[in-house]
Amino acid sequence: MLKGTRMLERRKLGRQGLEVSALGLGCMGMSQSYGAADDIESIATIHRAIDLGIDFFDTAEVYGPFINEELLGRALKDRRDKVLIATKFGFDIRDGKTVGVDSRPEHIREVANASLRRLGTDHIDLFYQHRIDPAVPVEDVAGAVAELVAEGKVRFFGLSEAGAANLRRAHAVHPVSALQSEYSLWERNLEDEIILLLRELGIGLVPFSPLGRGFLTGTAQPADRYPDSDYRRRDPRFQPGNFEANMHAADAVRALATEKHVKPGQIALAWLLHKGADVVPIPGTKRRSFLEENVGAAEIKLSGDEMRRLEVALSPGQVSGPRYTPQMMALIDR
Repeated sequence: MLKGTRMLERRKLGRQGLEVSALGLGCMGMSQSYGAADDIESIATIHRAIDLGIDFFDTAEVYGPFINEELLGRALKDRRDKVLIATKFGFDIRDGKTVGVDSRPEHIREVANASLRRLGTDHIDLFYQHRIDPAVPVEDVAGAVAELVAEGKVRFFGLSEAGAANLRRAHAVHPVSALQSEYSLWERNLEDEIILLLRELGIGLVPFSPLGRGFLTGTAQPADRYPDSDYRRRDPRFQPGNFEANMHAADAVRALATEKHVKPGQIALAWLLHKGADVVPIPGTKRRSFLEENVGAAEIKLSGDEMRRLEVALSPGQVSGPRYTPQMMALIDR
């Protein structure tokens, strides 16, 4: 089914002309957080993604730091005209360590220029503020990105994990094309307010971690089975007690996958793809086999009853433990 080139549906993010494949590829895990890096396989995965119709690639300066942008730049060196690159600014990185947030306009410009060099390109297609900086008005952030857009260094502006008030304020200065936030059957925090606001303002949604860090694929393991370098070792939802409850909550995904003769992760991605034509998930992987499995989700149809069945089984009260540690939750703007 996936031997040759395929065409994924195209979707629009925002009202400013940004159009991408219905699935993107999150590249963070190729360089950090989820086990040892394998640059050869990662680059092969990026190339295979293009063959399969994916043209939307997500990275950030903080991934590594820096080395993920460099990896993506190498992988896309002779394919730049076939793809759209999203990267992010907004952290204070010193001596290879992230020590806080920094969205001062002069810093945004520094990061943009450095990201352009690492990516080996003359423009960034989508430039996100990675996290809201409480010390810098978001109007100043939007204004700084607007200047980069006017100069041709950036095409579109995005925010990540921004709350309703900051979304409105930023959008009033320069149009926001996309909000990147965690959203999945596993994490539904956007449904009460944010998604309604995005549709009011005409902003697309780019869900990261759409597979629930492995819970929705059935591959999650208890925290102590991951190496120290793996983020999941410290993830509250992988800790004893929470882990067992969460594996049980995800049974509904695995059950429906069995009925439809597909993989659980494909059901989770299909659910997201059915949530609207303005939703573009970016499942992350560094292996071609998982990439091909993810792309296959685009062919799965879910009925209204099947959608509701999943949503009831994985309603917010069924998931055990906070999504992040307190330190990381402090960076989420709600």
